[in-house]
Amino acid sequence: MEFGILEFGIWNFIIVIFQGKKTLALQASQSLDWPCPQDLRPQNPPEPSGIVKAKGPLLLAVNHPNSFLDAIILDILFKEPVWSLARGDAFKSPLISKILFSLKMLPVYRVSEGVENLEENYKTFSDCKKIFLQDGVVLIFSEGKCINEWHLRPLKKGTARLAFSCWEDKIPLTIQPIGINYNSFHRTGKNIFIYCGEPITRKDFPAGISDGKSNILFNDKLRASLEQLVYEIPATDIEKKKEKLTVQIPVLLKMLLFIPAIPGWIINAPFYYSMRAITYARTKGIDHYDSIMLALLSIFYPVYLLVISLTAYLISGNAWVFALWMVAPLTGKACIYLNRQLD
Repeated sequence: MEFGILEFGIWNFIIVIFQGKKTLALQASQSLDWPCPQDLRPQNPPEPSGIVKAKGPLLLAVNHPNSFLDAIILDILFKEPVWSLARGDAFKSPLISKILFSLKMLPVYRVSEGVENLEENYKTFSDCKKIFLQDGVVLIFSEGKCINEWHLRPLKKGTARLAFSCWEDKIPLTIQPIGINYNSFHRTGKNIFIYCGEPITRKDFPAGISDGKSNILFNDKLRASLEQLVYEIPATDIEKKKEKLTVQIPVLLKMLLFIPAIPGWIINAPFYYSMRAITYARTKGIDHYDSIMLALLSIFYPVYLLVISLTAYLISGNAWVFALWMVAPLTGKACIYLNRQLD
């Protein structure tokens, strides 16, 4: 079932920073159908219709194609705060751990990150249960690893173990399968296709089965759901990508945006291509390009606008040059609409 189609880029992320996530969620929901299970359907005004108002105890079981961008998007779309389970090796530094925890992230360790750290997962599960007892929402990436691809990989046991542990403690946890699909992993400005499956509850499994059997049954059910939500597209299948991942832009709109897109490219290109070069160099061989690019753009784009505005003012003495703060992102977004949608 389709959960929504969201065009997402740095301009939208800036909206989140300055206006809050409800504004972006409203943009995302306009002109869209949301045929989801009833408790996950966005509500009518006075709340923006793009906000998903479901409450916990709820565990979002999601595929993981695009690093922390996956978590950002879902947190934007949910009214309730969404806690995310993240790779444990990111929590090595005490300072970084505090920052990540403040961003509602909890560590999950894999064997590859040190067997000695696996005990920490019990503490994380305990923290998750505390969140669920407060009707909270937690996000887990059931594949366990981020890879930029249109493919559902084998599921790890963590989702099943957390679910059954909660049910054993009489926590009425619901698991919501969600599939996220991106048109590109290297372009700014995204078509993001989000789908949700039927919720999974304790009633879906027989009582009195062993841990091993319960994990297998759970993963079989979760996988069957996610397979309907995650696109299966070979990287070389261009035609299928065009069919599934592109959104038709009306010709009239393209014509109207062509003129503002020219200054948008001129103003933003020096900054954008500089950030892109840095990101490519830092992410060679890993699947975190989009996330790092988004972080760099969101941190340094305001600085870039300030520098060019002050420089223009010192040269011209005209205060109107500070209108660049609005002109640059708006014309830049016009440029994005004219870009190719596939790599």
